[in-house]
Amino acid sequence: MDRKLVLTFIAILSIVAGTGLILSADAPIEKSATVAATTSYIVQGQSVATVADAVRAVGGEVTQELTIINAVGAQLTETQLSELKAADPSIRIHLDGVVEIAGGNGQGIPTAEHPNLIGADQLWDEGITGLGVTVAVLDTGAHRFDGLKYDTNGASRILATYVVEFDTEDPSSYPYWHDPNGHGTHVAGIIVNSEGSKKSRRPNGVAPDANLVVVDAFDSLGQATYLDIIQGINWVVMNKARFDIRILNLSLSAPPRSHYWDDPMNQAVMAAWQAGIVVVASAGNTGPDAMTIGVPGNVPYVITVGAMSDNETPKDSGDDFLASFSAAGPTHEGFVKPELVAPGGHVVSMMQKNGRIATTHSEFHDKGTYFTMSGTSQAAAVVSGTVALMLQADPSLTPDDVKCRVMSSARPAVAADGTLAYSVFQQGAGMVDAYAAVHSDAGGCANNGMDINLDLTNQMHYGGRANQDENGDYYLMGLDGYMWTNGYMWTNGYMWTNGYMWTNGYMWTNAYMWTDGSVNADGYLWTNGYLWTNAYLWTNGYMWTNGYMWTNSLTESAGINLWVDQE
Repeated sequence: MDRKLVLTFIAILSIVAGTGLILSADAPIEKSATVAATTSYIVQGQSVATVADAVRAVGGEVTQELTIINAVGAQLTETQLSELKAADPSIRIHLDGVVEIAGGNGQGIPTAEHPNLIGADQLWDEGITGLGVTVAVLDTGAHRFDGLKYDTNGASRILATYVVEFDTEDPSSYPYWHDPNGHGTHVAGIIVNSEGSKKSRRPNGVAPDANLVVVDAFDSLGQATYLDIIQGINWVVMNKARFDIRILNLSLSAPPRSHYWDDPMNQAVMAAWQAGIVVVASAGNTGPDAMTIGVPGNVPYVITVGAMSDNETPKDSGDDFLASFSAAGPTHEGFVKPELVAPGGHVVSMMQKNGRIATTHSEFHDKGTYFTMSGTSQAAAVVSGTVALMLQADPSLTPDDVKCRVMSSARPAVAADGTLAYSVFQQGAGMVDAYAAVHSDAGGCANNGMDINLDLTNQMHYGGRANQDENGDYYLMGLDGYMWTNGYMWTNGYMWTNGYMWTNGYMWTNAYMWTDGSVNADGYLWTNGYLWTNAYLWTNGYMWTNGYMWTNSLTESAGINLWVDQE
């Protein structure tokens, strides 16, 4: 059965059952067969050739080659799976699963002016527009509006369109390459749209002259598999030099199902960062509770972005607030996430009228070119555009340099008395400030204490400073003043200011070596007996459960249980 038909069938079944969409990456992707049903797996080992031979030796089907993580996609029966595990215990086997875009529909009249909210418009006046910087957007595709096709000078800037389903760079062979869903177009428009609304007459994209590479990995419902995402990331890394790809936007999310270093999608994301690509990921729309950051936002190296709202008053910053759907940290390994927040409520961007989202929610479309949407997908796109501006201004910046500067220049939300309005586990360093980030000279303040090469080769893994005390409150070990108390108001507005003094700087970004679930004498109180001891399938015999049924959808694509900005 075709992969996209399988995903559609899963969605239909969940709707009929009255449970919403299956969002868990734990949900198995099965393929019909006349003799025995097969299931989709990611099989990982010393090399692609080795694991491919092992899969074929037991009669399995190799569906994809994922050189980025030394793995293949495979269809296996239960018998073949058992034989493969017995034949080579060193091979790791991950169950494939569903990943979803991390957007939500907007509401109200289009008012958000995201470039102005972060100071990008001031940079345009200085000639900093993202010119010459290439951003890869891995999403549902992109409709070729002129604002995406051409920069502000009228030069063509879509360098490539790669379609994962057909493993092709020739979109003419793909009847829906223009984005039947709409989410990818919306995200890409936030980053690079060179046109603006008739009212503003200013570019709607943060980096209106940046180059664009489109990676179509999702179906019309906004769903993909782990294999699809990894294959898309694999293509981006393999073609980094060819298109000079500096940024990868991942506006998607799935529930964590293992430690960050064991997750195959996270491994691919880490490999992209290692290759010199700045990866910007959505935090997810599963907030506001603690420990709700999704995959791949839980990767400690990357820039993970939560969402704030301008309360539909872009000229008044005093009533801005953190969007209640925005996922919060810490991660299960104790890292503070998100790194920062960005405009993600009521964001106006491009979307074709006949896209699935636009037709399902026509009330949010202006009947022309623009659609209003909320979500951490949109917030991540704002930060990707910011990074493009930073890299035009200083092409020598490494991914760690970019992360350091974008965090150190962020503006935390503060209450009237000057204290933090939200915990670092909710807002990270604060709201992105593109102007300050471009003009920052900060360095050495991100990903300290970690070695991504050791992490990827499974020699060393890391934990952050976050822990949980006996009362259930989250705090940062060795640092005072950064407590999650659950006492913050979500509906009141706060000022996002540069005037707050961070005690001990950004020490929360430093990592410890992870040893048997403990990073120091304190350990992590939540690690003992945590959820994935019975919830995943590696070759050591742990089995994934049959998958979690998530009744609150974090995607707008199916038109069910939509996350909206809650005010």
